[in-house]
Amino acid sequence: MIRLLESLRSSDGIELVRSVAERMLQELIEAETAAKIGAEWNEHTDTRTNYRNGHRDKTLTTQAGDLDLAIPKLRAGSFFPSLLERRRRIDQALYAVIMEAYVQGVSTRSVDDLVVALGADTGISKSEVSRICAALDEQLTAFRTRPLDHTRFPYIYLDATYCKARVNHQIASRAVVIATGITEDGGREVLGVMVGDSETEAFWTEFLRHLRERGLSGVRLVLADHHTGLVNAIRKVMIGAAYQRCRVHFLRNVFGVIPKDAGEMVAATIRTIFAQPGQSAVRAQVDTVADMLGGQFPKVKRMLLEAKDDLTAFAAFPERHWKKIQSTNPLERINREIKRRTDVVQVFPNDDALLRLVTAVLFEMHDEWIAFPRRYLPEGSMDEIYPDKRPDSAPALPNTTNTTAD
Repeated sequence: MIRLLESLRSSDGIELVRSVAERMLQELIEAETAAKIGAEWNEHTDTRTNYRNGHRDKTLTTQAGDLDLAIPKLRAGSFFPSLLERRRRIDQALYAVIMEAYVQGVSTRSVDDLVVALGADTGISKSEVSRICAALDEQLTAFRTRPLDHTRFPYIYLDATYCKARVNHQIASRAVVIATGITEDGGREVLGVMVGDSETEAFWTEFLRHLRERGLSGVRLVLADHHTGLVNAIRKVMIGAAYQRCRVHFLRNVFGVIPKDAGEMVAATIRTIFAQPGQSAVRAQVDTVADMLGGQFPKVKRMLLEAKDDLTAFAAFPERHWKKIQSTNPLERINREIKRRTDVVQVFPNDDALLRLVTAVLFEMHDEWIAFPRRYLPEGSMDEIYPDKRPDSAPALPNTTNTTAD
């Protein structure tokens, strides 16, 4: 209120509008919080269902300037004001990409329509586009390069999706590689993203080394598809970590070598591998299933035996984690959201524009995971992975160390 009174006295119109907007939004946020928990500050009521637990800062960019808001935190559950736009950063990135495409003369009819729908001036200058992009790039680059040494990440997930961008005045397919991780406390974080020509070993190696340089540590299992370049990069860079081949991608590979009408039977048989009660049983079931299917589908038998170690790496870890560490399914939702956003643009003017929008999507997801924490794995379940987290000295997990030299 003091800042608002000072603005009124000085008759600073812009500051007045900004302060009024800030105060109004803050009051609305507090009112919505009170309605959610059933009580005002320090109020004792029979309708109270929760308690406040401090605030977290939130900067909201508006035409009146940046508004400094405080979002209440609750002791149980999470809260985010309904009046704030949680996807604003993505929309800004999409706006920047569309504008950049327009000024470079590569816009399509759909992009032109989007420009109009967003209320933009089709005569926007290159300098204005540069200003918009620079404002976004500063925070997005900081996110991509932030240190990762604040916790250990026992499990990391790697995957790639493909988008179109212009390279040397030609439209080319671009690989967008993404890494997410599970923290030692069971939470989730987005670890990194890069854009390159294709999923070569050199590209994946550069990406993984970048994660290491930023402080990524404690990795015990890397989950990914069986792409030769990716697997070689994992074994070269992630020393001390086991590799888990995604069971979903493996089944898709199997479907490619069997008749379509046999798919469900073969899939059901292979899934029994992942339903066994212990590590030895899981590994033994691979041999059993290979023999069962080998007579009719010799190629499937060969695939199972060749993939045995990679398909069953998960079994050396706590059984409570098994369902979450057998595939890269946690990245599927992320890839769908990226595709939903990138399909709007269709062809990006350059790699920077593609990286900008994808990073914005990932940044928003990461923010949601941090602001609205929900354990992806049970509390205390990492004790078997990191013995130093336990008060006793119980034996650690079986050795899954990769001994390949860098």
